[in-house]
Amino acid sequence: MSELNSRRQFLQTAAVGSALTGLGDFGFLSHLRPVQAEEAKLDPNVVRLDPGIEPVVRLLEDTPREKLLEQVAARIRAGLTYKEVLAALLLAGVRNVEPRPDVGHKFHAVLVVNSAHLASLSSPEEHRWLPIFWALDQFKESQAADERERHWTMAPVVESKVPTADKARQAFIDAMENWDEAAADVAIAGLARTAEINDVFELFYRFGARDFRDIGHKAIFVANSRRTLEVIGWQHAEPVLRSLAYALQKHEGGNPFKGDAAADQPWKRNRELAAQFRPDWLKGKLDSAATIELLATLREGSDQDCCKKVVDLLNAGISPQSIWDGLMVGAGELVVRQPGIVALHAVTSSNALRYGFDATSNEDTKRMLLLQNAAFVPLFRMAMSSRGAIKEARMDTLEPAALEHNGGEAVGEIFANVSNDRMLAARKILTYVKEHPQPKELIDAARLLVFLKGTNAHDYKFSSAVLEDFGHVSPAWRDRYLASSVFNLRGSIGPDNQLVKRTRDALQA
Repeated sequence: MSELNSRRQFLQTAAVGSALTGLGDFGFLSHLRPVQAEEAKLDPNVVRLDPGIEPVVRLLEDTPREKLLEQVAARIRAGLTYKEVLAALLLAGVRNVEPRPDVGHKFHAVLVVNSAHLASLSSPEEHRWLPIFWALDQFKESQAADERERHWTMAPVVESKVPTADKARQAFIDAMENWDEAAADVAIAGLARTAEINDVFELFYRFGARDFRDIGHKAIFVANSRRTLEVIGWQHAEPVLRSLAYALQKHEGGNPFKGDAAADQPWKRNRELAAQFRPDWLKGKLDSAATIELLATLREGSDQDCCKKVVDLLNAGISPQSIWDGLMVGAGELVVRQPGIVALHAVTSSNALRYGFDATSNEDTKRMLLLQNAAFVPLFRMAMSSRGAIKEARMDTLEPAALEHNGGEAVGEIFANVSNDRMLAARKILTYVKEHPQPKELIDAARLLVFLKGTNAHDYKFSSAVLEDFGHVSPAWRDRYLASSVFNLRGSIGPDNQLVKRTRDALQA
């Protein structure tokens, strides 16, 4: 199919004016009831979900990959709910997929559950089953990979060693600080049974950000597990938290408590820097000049340089929001400079650390998460150097390019360019967002193209992170942040992934 014909297909619109109708035929989704937005939110009056979740988990575990979509579709038609499917996905993942040898690779079956949920929740209701069915297939792929490696399954907790409610919190802190896996496992089981979700994750925000191992996946797992548990219910927390505690203790060589590995040094230095913040640092003025100054340091400086720059700017009266603008745009700029696995994790880990910053009520934790993010962005840049050339690119000086079309046709034009000229697409986004400060049509198209064209967990993780953080970046910088994302988003030209056909066949059965 020629580029012109592909663009024409993309630009078809329905009576409602959606620019997305031409992206694909989703009539097969009519065989399932739409997912209403309320279903994906936690009802505060509901203590627990269906107590029979175990059979649903077993369905996911025991059904062959080539039959799972059909089996789940049949159960949904019989009354299985969105929340039950989401809960079963997370629980099956943590029970069957080990977060080793690193918190990534096959473990993306767990890491991507919240990203799939965010994609589902943010999509038109008629499309909301698509990312969940993709995640079901991802679980089966990861389960098979785990079976090839160690055939690991989470063992029952050692009940005789679970600390009492009054001792569980300190026992968990001591175990994590000493990198003691066995002690942390029983301590977190005790906390899961007796503590509130906010109290538990106040601890995890810190432990998830304390070291630069596994290119940000530890912080990502913390944020994603918290967010998914808020939807499926705290009654499912224990196995999830046990998996999380185990994942956060992954390290190489000897016990980090007794060593001074490079991955642990930023946290140690930042503990001292955190004490230098001005008392009212959470207040300050938005200043794009300060954001530009931070971006310059992120491009060339060391992690120490960047953390010191953050403290200097905050102490000069700059708002933390201007710092986050620099960190987010700086992470996105890395994707422009060298699209690939390392740079995209600068974006997804920044999303996770920003989530923790907003969610925590502990001011010291906020300081540490901000500083750790300031350390991680240049560490990602330095890690990229071993993967080839890092080109020059500055999002703060990128010039806009004219659009040939308006409205929905402009969206089609941009995503056709994403397929063949990403820099031109980025420049056109600057123009589009200036004309459409709330670019819902563009963002909806980006999500739907991931459903249609995405081939791996990073398509979901990256798109969910960057499209969410568009709303967290200051209006003065949102267009440039979104423009950087096209270097890892999917364009409109090219074949659909095979899972779309499989899902269509399953739902039409």
